[in-house]
Amino acid sequence: MVFGQHLTIDLTGCNSQKLKDLELHHDLLADTPHLIGMTPITQPYVFKYSGLVPQDRGITGSVIIAESHISIHSFELKNYCFVDVFSCKPFDTKRATEIFVEAFEPIKYMVNVVDRGIDFPR
Repeated sequence: MVFGQHLTIDLTGCNSQKLKDLELHHDLLADTPHLIGMTPITQPYVFKYSGLVPQDRGITGSVIIAESHISIHSFELKNYCFVDVFSCKPFDTKRATEIFVEAFEPIKYMVNVVDRGIDFPR
């Protein structure tokens, strides 16, 4: 028995216009919890990022869900995006992956699902 699943998606060769679309990121974080049976407990927090390395600019966002969190980190100049979905409640990881693949249109993507909390006290 595990505490929860942690889905990570690395999306390569994404549509650069979508990677710099702040509203798309917000809408994904607002809508995805409902689409995969989760319960948002905050509004999505999404902001443009341009830090010490100018080539790393992009958008970062997250939403806290009763079951844990969903986050997106996109890099518009590198056409790359990272997505994390962590939940203590079982969820359809394939459906969650489809949502982000359809949204960002990557050339390729890599999915990992990690069982977390195998020794979590029950």
